[in-house]
Amino acid sequence: MRKVRRIRRQGQDVELIAEQLAAVPASVAAIDTKVALIQELIPLGLLHVQESLQQEVERLAGPRYAREGGKPGVVRYGKQPGSIYLADQKLGIEVPRMRNVRRNREVPLRTYQQLQQPRAADQGVVQRILTGLTCREYERCAEAVPQAFGLSASTVSRRFIRASAKKLQALHERSLKDYDLVALFLDGKTFAEDTMVIALGVTLTGEKVVLGFVETSTENAKVCTQFLEGLKARGLRDEDGLLVIIDGGKGLHAGVEQAFGSAAVIQRCQWHKRENVLAYLGGTQQAAIRRKLQAAYSQPTYEQAKTALKKVRGELAELNLSAVASLDEGFDETLTLHRLGLFAELGVSFKTTNCLESINGLVEQRTGKIDYWKNSEQKQRWLATALLDIEPRLRRVRGHKHLPALRRALQAHKKEMEAERAGKPKRKKAA
Repeated sequence: MRKVRRIRRQGQDVELIAEQLAAVPASVAAIDTKVALIQELIPLGLLHVQESLQQEVERLAGPRYAREGGKPGVVRYGKQPGSIYLADQKLGIEVPRMRNVRRNREVPLRTYQQLQQPRAADQGVVQRILTGLTCREYERCAEAVPQAFGLSASTVSRRFIRASAKKLQALHERSLKDYDLVALFLDGKTFAEDTMVIALGVTLTGEKVVLGFVETSTENAKVCTQFLEGLKARGLRDEDGLLVIIDGGKGLHAGVEQAFGSAAVIQRCQWHKRENVLAYLGGTQQAAIRRKLQAAYSQPTYEQAKTALKKVRGELAELNLSAVASLDEGFDETLTLHRLGLFAELGVSFKTTNCLESINGLVEQRTGKIDYWKNSEQKQRWLATALLDIEPRLRRVRGHKHLPALRRALQAHKKEMEAERAGKPKRKKAA
């Protein structure tokens, strides 16, 4: 196999690494630190593995040809071929042997033993596959590291399956009780012919949290209800109210109402509503109506936005009555933020499902190379792995400083709804 040695800037990189390694003392307590450092310096770290092993040899047996300085009875005993892991890459090296002549037995090198354990090996495979490296290409990539042993496609595949199965279990089972959520996004992601409905929570401080997903259709009210009730069983709290942003799917809408009741205030995605209306119009009519709908939704107050939309509705009545019916369906729910008095502060983040759509785009970057899905379990493993890889990189929502105001508005709305229900007279049973 080819040996590759990368030295840049006239050896500056090598000298820098040597200084970093030399700064770590050779005591037993410092071996863990030195091992961790070496494993992060691929491929140049391989140049110093032997040096680190020799330091432990000298600590055990003393300097070569010296009569003192080591442990009593411990001597050098030649060399033997071996292998180590730098991160998740296996490499072959020559390993010094040590022996205790008084006890007549081998003395293991602790540094070598630890370097034989791969650090997050499965996680390394996951990261490479998620970023586009196929199982068959993995072995060829070993040539980038000196003396590396490439892993076969089947070995890489087994590692990824094992690691991604753990990710799926972790996502579905992690507790939600510690998240103080104020908003919830629900939207579907298509995998082949199936749909994964993903739930994304937003905390009171603006952080985005992937709550889970379910494989179903957005029109399946029963499954959507069970999914949301499952989130509540895992600790999702709604006693202070939740702003729920959906694309308008009937199943999602019914599921939210059944699972959360008066605690949920639904905001229909304005982008989806606009595009649904435009789908009923001809190409020459769409541009003008799009501008007018967008201008109406951009009005700062509820009354202004409602008046502007009514005006657009009147124009649509002369063009296409089906478009009017589409606009009327869920009309007030597209203006929820306006009605709460927070459109100017939070409209950018919560008037559409874009927060979740952008995550779906990142998922596509990680799963788009797969042109054949074998089964549901494979789809769910990949989706869970991609979502957990994306989650730490998500930024806080824009306008997060106004989320406490949203919390207060949701609490007030919930009290109003409960008071309204309590004030309604009970229906008399028929005789």
